[in-house]
Amino acid sequence: MEEELCHISPIDGRYTKLTKEVAEHFSEYHLIRNRVMVELQWLKKLLTMPEIGYTVSQEELDDLEKIAQEMNLEGAKRVKEIEQTTKHDVKAVEYFLNEKLAEKGLAKYNHLIHFACTSEDINNIAYGIMEKELLHEVYLPNAKKVQERLAEKAREYAGIPMLSHTHGQNATPTTVGKELANFAYRLEKMLARLSQEAVAGKWNGTVGNFNAHKIAYPDVDWEKVAQEFVESFGLQYNPYTTQIEPHDQLCWIFTEMMLTNNILQDFAQDMWLYISREYFLQANVAGEVGSSVMPHKINPINFENAMANLKMANGVMEVLTGNLPISRMQRDLSDSSLLRNIGNAVAYSVIASKQLVAGMNKVRVNESKLKEELEQTSEVLAEAIQTILRKNGYADAYEILKGLTRGKHISQEAIYEFVQQTEISPEDKQMLLQLTPEKYIGLASKLAKEI
Repeated sequence: MEEELCHISPIDGRYTKLTKEVAEHFSEYHLIRNRVMVELQWLKKLLTMPEIGYTVSQEELDDLEKIAQEMNLEGAKRVKEIEQTTKHDVKAVEYFLNEKLAEKGLAKYNHLIHFACTSEDINNIAYGIMEKELLHEVYLPNAKKVQERLAEKAREYAGIPMLSHTHGQNATPTTVGKELANFAYRLEKMLARLSQEAVAGKWNGTVGNFNAHKIAYPDVDWEKVAQEFVESFGLQYNPYTTQIEPHDQLCWIFTEMMLTNNILQDFAQDMWLYISREYFLQANVAGEVGSSVMPHKINPINFENAMANLKMANGVMEVLTGNLPISRMQRDLSDSSLLRNIGNAVAYSVIASKQLVAGMNKVRVNESKLKEELEQTSEVLAEAIQTILRKNGYADAYEILKGLTRGKHISQEAIYEFVQQTEISPEDKQMLLQLTPEKYIGLASKLAKEI
């Protein structure tokens, strides 16, 4: 509790319980740990390349692996201590590994740590691992929970009629389930796209040309080596870079995440509106307070919270996508500072997803309200009647129904009286005389059940 109260950001303060899984994949500690692991994997790669000519035992390789496996918070603290002197975070990792190799009796390999590398070689892979984990192990699973809950509710409420609204005005009836199914389908498609995205990585030296690699070992196929090394981390190899991987692929992922968040925002907003119209009723949870002064209120706080955090998430991602791909000539450090905020963008998104699931679990459909409203808006049958008139040859069908219904509330009796006077087939007339707004839902129920 004390720690929560003393953080600057609500991400690891007020919302720390909701963002714990983000912190398990993205933090300064995880960045350092990944840097250590990448450096060690490169060292092992060099030691086992026949073209370079080292003779290394399996025991020595196992010891190098143990250093990576044993890397913990205390080790990261030691790296930070070294950084106080070096004023360079990646160089601090190199010096830390010098110490660790000495402890294992492997100091003879210290000269190969960070061999032919620029800091960005290490960093882009270390970040890439975290970015991949955040997407596939954090963002997608949480957004998927929203999608799955929407699909469940869509099927449950598939046949419950409701009045729809276009431009905020009464429109053709639909069903509660169909409106939820719309969001479920949109999310399903976007999440499927996102799940196929890969994070890119580079491994080609100071300005992307393998200069140091080639001068040291000119006969090695360094492009092949680099591709194999990058792909060993589950990343997509980028062969054309400056000193930095340009982040284009990462920004594409952020763009798709923003689009996904927009769908969630759209849903949260509609739920807020439906709750305000009492289409949905919220559970009265014992002990909870709505208004501090109006005891009767149950506020839609989960949906409001989600909307705010989705805006924060997209705001951060917009800054990232607008700036990460831009660097002066072969590089500057702009991206370095920006990359540290990726966790924030995902954290805000995760908070929103969890709030949406919580909100959906608190609401139920107010069927009596929906039925009452439909019974009072028979004018929405104007679309159905004019369509049948067109079917029966009325060229001015639209104008006729416009004169009857535009801007008016029309009773069911007035609708029946009008239909009786029309010159249409007996079958069509009988169908219209039996039609009510509640029955005029087209394929809405079927579509919702099939989501």
